[in-house]
This record gives sequence, C-alpha cells and structure tokens, in this order.
Amino acid sequence: MRLIFLGPPGAGKGTQAKRLTDKYGIPQLSTGDMLRAAVSDGSEIGKRAKEVMDAGGLVSDDIVNQIVSERIEQADCAKGFILDGYPRTVPQAKALGENLRDKGIDLDAVIELKVDEEALVRRIENRVAETVAAGGTVRSDDNPESFRKRLSEYREKTAPLSEYYQGQGDLVVLDGMAHVDVVTAAIERVLEKERDSASSVAHN
Repeated sequence: MRLIFLGPPGAGKGTQAKRLTDKYGIPQLSTGDMLRAAVSDGSEIGKRAKEVMDAGGLVSDDIVNQIVSERIEQADCAKGFILDGYPRTVPQAKALGENLRDKGIDLDAVIELKVDEEALVRRIENRVAETVAAGGTVRSDDNPESFRKRLSEYREKTAPLSEYYQGQGDLVVLDGMAHVDVVTAAIERVLEKERDSASSVAHN
C-alpha cells in the first residue's frame, strides 16, 4: 500500500496516517523526519543536506527527491508507505513519479482531505481561547494569523498537486471535516477498492 496524503494544515492527515501505520505496519514518511534521519546517518546525501541547512538555506528539490528515493528502498517500506508533506510541488510530484517507475513501484492512491478553511481557523481560535482560559501558554505559531499564513502558502504551492494527480487519475477527494472515524472508514473503502482492482488485474 503506497499512499500520498494531501490537504492543508489541520486537515487531519497526521491522525489518519497514524491509524493506517498502526493497522498495516507501514511507515509514515514526512520530509522533516527523512531529512533529519539522512543527516544523522551521515550518508552522502545527508551531508549535502546538512551543509545547506547549517548555512541557513533551503534544501533543494534534488536533495529532497534523492533522500525520499533512498528512504523508500529501506526494508520497512517493502509492504508500503504513506507520504505526508511530500511531494509539496508539481516538480517534486513528477520526480517522485519517475523515481517510483524506475523502482517498478505503483502508487495506490493520492488521498486529499478537503476541509473548510474558515472552520479550521475557528477551531484554532477556540483552542487558543480555551488554553488562555485554563491559564496555559499559547505557542507563538499557534494562532489564527500564523495559521492563515500557512493555509495561504499551502494554496499557492501545494494545491496545484490536486490538479496534477487528478490528471493522472490517482486523486481521491474525501471530506476531511467529517468525524475522524468516518474519514478512516472512507479511506479504508478507497484502499479496498484499490486492492480489488489490483487483484482482478493480477488474475487477468
């Protein structure tokens, strides 16, 4: 099972990915974790990434693509993986597609969790209000203004991925505002459909 999760911050991708990881024993791969692992392993590509990060620069697509390529070859990805936060852009998606083709691997689905952005902002406002009322401290980046900025960045850079994967015939859009269990059940149905179609292809 090889999946990509798309959706803005707060859409619930992490929650759903963890449920699938627990159920199927496949890793959830996030760009940040993969970068940190490559740097701490001291691999050739990890050293290149570390140089850029130490200099305060942004790690290039080439480096990120190679780190992902090497990560999905590791033993724990043999049964599949969930990509969360990668690809972020259409060029990264194209590079990933080439990478997977070279390895003889197919994506099972690209699942986008569609959400009502204003409802998400209200959730953040309520959470901040509850934290303050309880005498807690609100993290500097956990406020409606920062969240709106992240949503805007997502729309500009990452949202075009929906169109790209729609064109590839891989995109499945689900209602991310539904109850967590309802979303999990919808994802399970998508995976079941993919398994059925894969098994019918194998028998033909």
